[in-house]
Amino acid sequence: MAGQGARLAVSGSNVEKLESFRASLGGDHVALACNLSDGAAVDQLVPQAVEALGQLDILINNAGVTRDNLLMRMKDEEFEEVIRINLEAAFRLMRAAARPMMKARFGRIISITSVVGVTGNPGQANYVASKAGLIGMTKAVAQELASRNITVNAVAPGFMASAMTDALNEQQREGILSRIPMGQMGSGEDIGAACVYLASKEGGYVTGQTLHVNGGMAMP
Repeated sequence: MAGQGARLAVSGSNVEKLESFRASLGGDHVALACNLSDGAAVDQLVPQAVEALGQLDILINNAGVTRDNLLMRMKDEEFEEVIRINLEAAFRLMRAAARPMMKARFGRIISITSVVGVTGNPGQANYVASKAGLIGMTKAVAQELASRNITVNAVAPGFMASAMTDALNEQQREGILSRIPMGQMGSGEDIGAACVYLASKEGGYVTGQTLHVNGGMAMP
């Protein structure tokens, strides 16, 4: 997004990493620390961003946590924490962003969901519920805000090369790649490109959709 000229307000809970990322972007971006498990703090994030940037054109809900466990072993707090951060925080941010976007009669809201929100995945009932919820919420909010020239979409990554997948052993890696017709994992840049498209003028007639970026792993 920064590479396309957007001025960003980036947010995260680790202040040191957040500042380092902001600095790596160059330009006049701002960093706003926020713990997405704290509802009151989440409610203040959009007003803080509007104050820092002067306006808010694009919201990208990109935070997510996992607390994997089998259903019979999953603790209440493991379910609640994932729903609170992955789904409730996105709801709070959408609700807050809708106000300035409606006033401006323009906006782009993009949520990062997951391929498993469509396919399911054993041991992730909480995570899958949160990501499937994002897809449904995207459709509902898209219908509410379309008349104000605000599009609401989701991007569903498959397996992406990351620190998490780097830790896989060769057998695990081969098992994953065998499920991907393109035979390779994607990258963060692939997801960024999808977000750039959905935020662009060219993507202005696309709303309520989930764009799957997964190398063919799932074709819903």
